[in-house]
Formats: sequence, structure tokens, C-alpha cells
Amino acid sequence: MITDEQLDTYRVEGTLLRVIRDASPANDVRGSVVAWDDETVMIRKKNRRVVKLGRGYVYQPYEAERPPEYMLPQDPVEPDDLSHDEE
Repeated sequence: MITDEQLDTYRVEGTLLRVIRDASPANDVRGSVVAWDDETVMIRKKNRRVVKLGRGYVYQPYEAERPPEYMLPQDPVEPDDLSHDEE
């Protein structure tokens, strides 16, 4: 869980954050910290909408690379020239 001190630093510096909610990067929330309480954080997105998120999510600066443990598994792809259908 993110601390009050971290949230205050992000708010004061105006740091653009990535909020990782699950393994899919498409579900990340990108925005700036507006306010928080003991259970939630309010994030203002680029379109000026404010979303209320739980403090249990992963909050990190947007410039930082997304941690591999929060990435979807990648399926190995076989090159086309290594076909198993040889006659």
C-alpha cells in the first residue's frame, strides 16, 4: 500500500503516475494525485476526469518501466520457415 508521504510527494511535484490495477497494461490509469484518505486515492486523468482508486494498487511514476511481474505472459511464436507440416 502506498504511504501518505509518497502520495504527498507525487502531488506536490505534480508527478504523472501509472496505477497498475491488473496484468493488462490497457487497464492502467494514468494521471496525477489530487487527494487521498485512508482507503482511496483520487487521480485526475488527462481528460480532467477524476477517478477514485483503492490504495492497494501499484502506484509508480509513468516514466518508470512497468514491472515484469505485472505483465501478461507472452506466448512464444514460431517463425514461419520452421513448419511442422513438411511432407
